[in-house]
Amino acid sequence: MKNLMKEAQKMQAKMAKMQEELKTKQVEASSGGGMVKVTSNGQQEILEIIIEPSLLEENDIEMLQDLVLAAVNEALNRSREMAQEEMAKITGGLNIPGLM
Repeated sequence: MKNLMKEAQKMQAKMAKMQEELKTKQVEASSGGGMVKVTSNGQQEILEIIIEPSLLEENDIEMLQDLVLAAVNEALNRSREMAQEEMAKITGGLNIPGLM
C-alpha cells in the first residue's frame, strides 16, 4: 500500500510538471490556404489569430467567420492531441478517465 501511494505521488508530480510544460508548447493550424492562422498552447488556450489583410478587402464576413472558426477548431484539436500524447507518456498509454 505504501508503494502504491509513492507511485501515485510520483505520477501526480509528473502530471503537474507536464501541465506546466504544456503551457509553453504550441501548435498552429490554418484555413483558407493559410489566410487565417491560429496558434494554441497545450492547455487549449488560443494565443494568436493572424488574418491575411487581403481577406478583409473581400468584405465577405461569413467566409471570414467560417475560416476563423475552422482554424480555431483545428488548433484546439491539435492541442488536445498533443496533451493526450504527453499524458500517454506518463501513464504508459493507459487511459485513465478524468485525467485529461
